Amino acid sequence: MNNKYILPAAGAAVLLPSVALAQDAAAVTAEMVWIMNTLLFLIGGFLVFFMAAGFAMLEGGLVRSKNVTMQMTKNVSLFSLATIAYWAFGYNLMYPLGTWSVEGVLSGVFGVGVLEAVGIDLAGADDGEYASTGSDFFFQLMFCAATASIVSGALAERIKLWPFLIFVIILTGIIYPLQASWKWGGGFLDEMGFLDFAGSTVVHSVGGWAALAGALILGPRIGKYKDGRVNPMPGSNLALATLGMFILWLGWFGFNGGSQLAMGSVGDIADVSRIFANTNAAAAGGAVSALILTQILFKKADLTMILNGALAGLVSITAEPLTPTLGMATLIGAIGGVIVVFAVPFLDKLKIDDVVGAIPVHLFCGIWGTIAVVLTNGDANLGTQLYSILVVGIFTFVVSGVVWFILKATMGIRVSEEAEIMGLDTSELGMDAYPEFTRG
Repeated sequence: MNNKYILPAAGAAVLLPSVALAQDAAAVTAEMVWIMNTLLFLIGGFLVFFMAAGFAMLEGGLVRSKNVTMQMTKNVSLFSLATIAYWAFGYNLMYPLGTWSVEGVLSGVFGVGVLEAVGIDLAGADDGEYASTGSDFFFQLMFCAATASIVSGALAERIKLWPFLIFVIILTGIIYPLQASWKWGGGFLDEMGFLDFAGSTVVHSVGGWAALAGALILGPRIGKYKDGRVNPMPGSNLALATLGMFILWLGWFGFNGGSQLAMGSVGDIADVSRIFANTNAAAAGGAVSALILTQILFKKADLTMILNGALAGLVSITAEPLTPTLGMATLIGAIGGVIVVFAVPFLDKLKIDDVVGAIPVHLFCGIWGTIAVVLTNGDANLGTQLYSILVVGIFTFVVSGVVWFILKATMGIRVSEEAEIMGLDTSELGMDAYPEFTRG
């Protein structure tokens, strides 16, 4: 008997082959979108993770030889503590998923981050239209840890290890995720229309504000400002600092590209490639403008300024790396490079000692990059951008300042004069990075 003459039982549903194929294709497409989005987060996440090495090498090269081991210790420790703090309370504080204790301001979801079950299918995913929870947590954690790395370099060579690490726990577990929830968690700044694609304000200026508060309370290094003059304190290894800059440049492709948050369509992956190209152009613009400007102003090109110029360009493009043309991206980055060249001596005039130039790069250029969004994105509003910069800045600076003051009053945050002169490697850790050169 020919099967095409078999009739279905009464009331049974008939699924035509074409309909079944269409549903199967749709299911496969949905799975592939979820898989590709997850893959983007994982690739972007480990690129941003590598930025931890970049920060360590940059700082290790720009501090003096007697303080290199301390910077390495701080960078490994801060990343590890950030991982634990963000899991323990930061992740849910940052992403309330519409559940607010104070609407748009404070998450109503508290407790540790929880991953999806082992071996799920798409139906068992927390969000079948987005990506895996594990990839999202991993990706966002990298941004959180990068914020703490910014503070590390600015306060180098005179801060005690343990008070600094306590501050890191508070910064990564509470300060950073709370303000990030206002934008990336769907909070009140996001509702207002604030645009910050990958974090010129949410990440970089927050690290800069926290560093500024710390630098003001901590004070400058011994001998940095004396008799009305600024005394240069050259770093230990400019080759190492240059390597650190290039590692950060590489990691930024994950930082900005991953923030597209989707790779499951032709349009999405084309946009990711556009972001990569613009990110690179901005870094180049920042480096070249710093190269030219230092030659004009100082009659010699300044490598440290060029390194920070490239990083300034990267920070400047981070708030909106998608919409600019390549030319505009280069210009935005170039202005960042100019800002750094003038901001470093400006801070010195104020006797604010920032060892690696983190405040000019991450705070000043974070502000510039957030404002520059209005130049290329028609959805951006200058008033909203400025208001958001002020809200995040005031919150971060005030809360960070309070924490620094408490730590100063209870534990003390600065090493003794003798320890600072000897070097933190020997006085705080008893371990030199370059024992052949730092010991007689």
